[in-house]
Amino acid sequence: MLNVKPTTGPHTTENLSIGGIMRQVIYALIPATLFGLYLFGWPAINLFLITIFSALFFEYFCLKLADKPALPALKDSSALLTAWLLAMSLPPWAPWWVGVIGAGLAIILGKQVYGGLGQNLFNPAMLARVALLISFPLELTTWANVAPWLSESAPDFKTGLHITFMGLDNIDSSTGATVLGYVKTELSQKHPLSASLADIYNSNNAWLGFMRGSLSETSAILLILGGGWLLFKKIITWHIPLSIIISVALISAVFHALNPEIYLSPSVHLSSGALMCAAFFIATDYVTSPNTPLGQLIFGSACGLLIFTIRTWGGYPEGAAFAILLMNALTPLIDHYVKPRIYGRDRQGRPLEL
Repeated sequence: MLNVKPTTGPHTTENLSIGGIMRQVIYALIPATLFGLYLFGWPAINLFLITIFSALFFEYFCLKLADKPALPALKDSSALLTAWLLAMSLPPWAPWWVGVIGAGLAIILGKQVYGGLGQNLFNPAMLARVALLISFPLELTTWANVAPWLSESAPDFKTGLHITFMGLDNIDSSTGATVLGYVKTELSQKHPLSASLADIYNSNNAWLGFMRGSLSETSAILLILGGGWLLFKKIITWHIPLSIIISVALISAVFHALNPEIYLSPSVHLSSGALMCAAFFIATDYVTSPNTPLGQLIFGSACGLLIFTIRTWGGYPEGAAFAILLMNALTPLIDHYVKPRIYGRDRQGRPLEL
């Protein structure tokens, strides 16, 4: 029997709104995004803006079609963040229609068909990314060389418009494979990693971001700093990012020790591809990840295992988007077996003794 009369209800309050959380994530993405736009110039800026405005249009269109007020939904920045993450996952010089179709897939198929914000089963940006990759493999695997803005190799504004709206035809440009794509091709031809990596991989450039890839693959260091900001602001917890990073590092260390000519080292895995962006900004999505710390550790560890597995033995060089979607599908199952403790009760549901 409780002998103390409570004076207030057992409730906690939080000052952050949905829009506030979304904006904090966007703030954390800004350094890596600006750096990526600097590296790939006007075509990347064009595609980024097209993807953003297309997503806002599709959000507005879907809400109007459902006879729901559009302005409050647009102001919560969820569509903006979805488009931002999608744009970061695309090849920077992809044609304009890739951004438009991707934004439509993310907002319509990834979000609104489930009922809108908070109802989706899969991460909308990754759903669109994978759908685009399967449907348009050529456009989604054409990677521009690093050409910093205003440098001699960078396309000017007019050339940038031509690349975005007319394609790479008649453009004196250079494209190539990402580190992970190049390595996969070399391994398929039985070339040892020690020789293959020497041609394309530089550890400092990879961590700083001076490598081919999407905006989410550029600077691992800036993405880590952005993730650190989210941890500092308590927008995310450490469970998912750390479990992804540690699981990839541990598994790759074991296999690399067994045969360094076949399996990439932990440093290459962690500094290449979209792993850091996925760990801090995508896998931590509130809606599509488990609710409990233990569930999040399981979720993150499995994501890391899948990323390594797909990169090493799968058909695609990068596995982050596939891994997150597969684990999104298992999130309800994890939440079913790893439930949070009910307030005032123990793990078995029995009332706590007072």
